[in-house]
Amino acid sequence: MVQAQERTAVRAKKRFHHGDLREALIAATRDLLIEHGPDGFTLADACRRAGVTTAAPYKHFRDKQEIIEEIVARGFEELTAANAKAVAEGGPGTVAGITAIGLSYLDFAVAQPAVFRLMFGHKSKIRKVNHVDESGNRCLKSVIEQVAAYSRKHGHTADAEKIAIRLWTFVHGASSLELDGDYERVAPGLNVHDLIAGVTPKLLGAASEGRAPRGKKR
Repeated sequence: MVQAQERTAVRAKKRFHHGDLREALIAATRDLLIEHGPDGFTLADACRRAGVTTAAPYKHFRDKQEIIEEIVARGFEELTAANAKAVAEGGPGTVAGITAIGLSYLDFAVAQPAVFRLMFGHKSKIRKVNHVDESGNRCLKSVIEQVAAYSRKHGHTADAEKIAIRLWTFVHGASSLELDGDYERVAPGLNVHDLIAGVTPKLLGAASEGRAPRGKKR
C-alpha cells in the first residue's frame, strides 16, 4: 500500500514538471467554475481537483481570482479565434463572414455559459485587469475590422466602429436571452441562429447611411 502511494506521488511529480502544474490548476479551476460558478468553490477545491497540495498554486498565482482572470482572458482569445475561423469560412469583409461571427458568438455563449458570463460583467472588476481588458478589446477590434472591410468593398463611409457595436449589442443581447431561457418563455421554438442571420444584413445596411453619392466625394 505504501509503495503504491509512493508510486502515485512520483507520477504526480512527473505529471506537473516543467509548467504543467500551472495548466493543471487552470483546467481544474475552469471545471469547477463550470460546475459551481465563480463563488461555489475554493482554491483548495481546485488543488484537490488537480491533485496537488494547497501550497502549489502560489508558485504561479497569487490567489483563485488570478486563475479566474486567466480563464477569462483565454475565453476572449478562444472567441477571437472562433470568430477568425468563422470569417475564413464565410469570407472576409462579407455579409456571410460577419454573420458567421455572430453565430460563432452565440455558439460560444451556449457552449461555455459560465465563462461567457464572467467575460461580460458577472464580475466586473475582472475586465479591469490589464491583460483581460486587452484580450477583450482585441476580440471587438476583430469585428470592427471586418465591418470596415465590408464598408470599403461597398463604398460606405459610415463609422465602422459604430456599426460593429450595433451588431455586438444585438448579438450579445440575443445570446444572453438564449442563455437565460427568455426566448423559450416568450417565443418557444425560436431559432436564434436564423434570427441573427436575418438581422445582421439589416444592421450592416446601416452603413449605407454613410454611402458617398456617386460622382461626389464626402
